[in-house]
Amino acid sequence: MLTNPPTFSNTTSHISSVTIFGRLQFCWSTRAGTLSVTVLTILNNLFLLPLCISVLYVGLKRWRQQGKGMPLSHSNVLTYHIVILELMNVLGSTLSCFGVHTNITTMEAVGIYFLAYVFSGQMMFHILTCVERYLAVVHPITYVALKSAKGIRLRNITISCVWLTCLIGMGYLSLPDERILMLLSFCMVPVALAFISFCSISVLCVLIRPGPGSRGGNRQKVDQSKMRAFHTIMAILSLLLIRFGVHICVNALYDSELLSNGNTCAIWLAESWFCLPTGLMLPLLFLYRARKIPLCRPKQ
Repeated sequence: MLTNPPTFSNTTSHISSVTIFGRLQFCWSTRAGTLSVTVLTILNNLFLLPLCISVLYVGLKRWRQQGKGMPLSHSNVLTYHIVILELMNVLGSTLSCFGVHTNITTMEAVGIYFLAYVFSGQMMFHILTCVERYLAVVHPITYVALKSAKGIRLRNITISCVWLTCLIGMGYLSLPDERILMLLSFCMVPVALAFISFCSISVLCVLIRPGPGSRGGNRQKVDQSKMRAFHTIMAILSLLLIRFGVHICVNALYDSELLSNGNTCAIWLAESWFCLPTGLMLPLLFLYRARKIPLCRPKQ
C-alpha cells in the first residue's frame, strides 16, 4: 500500500489525455482506494457469490426436473444471465484487489476489463428485465405470444446481441481521452434510466388499477398478490434509480473545476458501493420466489 501516492497531475487538477484504466489505477493506489476495493471484494465474495451459485444450482435442478424439452421462462433466463454477469463482477473485483495488493498491473487490468463488461451488461439486462415485466403486465396477450418458438428465438438473439455489444464496448477503455468514455456513458445511462422508469411506472399503474378479479370472494387474495408485486417493483425501481442516478451525477461532476484529484477519486469509489445492492436484488428475488429463503417465503 502506498503511504504517499503519486499525484495524478503535477500542474492541474485534471488532464485531458489519460485513459480510464490509468485513472482507476491511480485511484486504487491511494489508501482509501485500496481499502475500498478490498472491502468491496470481501463483501462480493461473502454475499454475492453464494447467492449467484444458489441461483444457478436451483435453475439447473429445475431444468433437470422439467426435462430438456421444456422451455425456460423469459424472466428466469434473464435472471440466469444477470447472475453470470455478477459472477464476472466477483471475479473482476477479486482480480483487481489482488492486483492492487501485489502491484501486478496485468491482473489489475484484467479485473478492470471484467468490471467494465459487467457495468454495460447490467445496464442492458436490467432494461430487458423491465421490458419483460412491462410486456407481461401491460400487454399480456403479446407476452403469451412471445412464449412461442419464434419468441424464444427473438429472446435468444436479443441476449446474444447484448453480450456482443458489451464485448465491443470494452474497447472504449483504451480510448486516449477518458472524457470521451464519460460522454458516451453520460448519454447512454439516461436513456437506460428512461426505459426502466417508463416500464416500471407503467407496471405500477396497472397494479393499482382495479381489475375484474378484484370483485367477489377472490378480492382479498388478488389485492395481496398485487400489493406484493407493487412493493417488489417499487423496491427494484428505487434501487435502479439510485444506482444509475448516482452514476449520472458522478459523470456530471467529473470534470468540474471545483473537484481535486482526491475528490474525484472519492466520488468514483463511492459510486462503486451502489452496485452491490442492485447486484443482490434479482438473485434474492429469484430465490424468494423459489422458496429457498426460509425466513421470507412468499405466502400462499
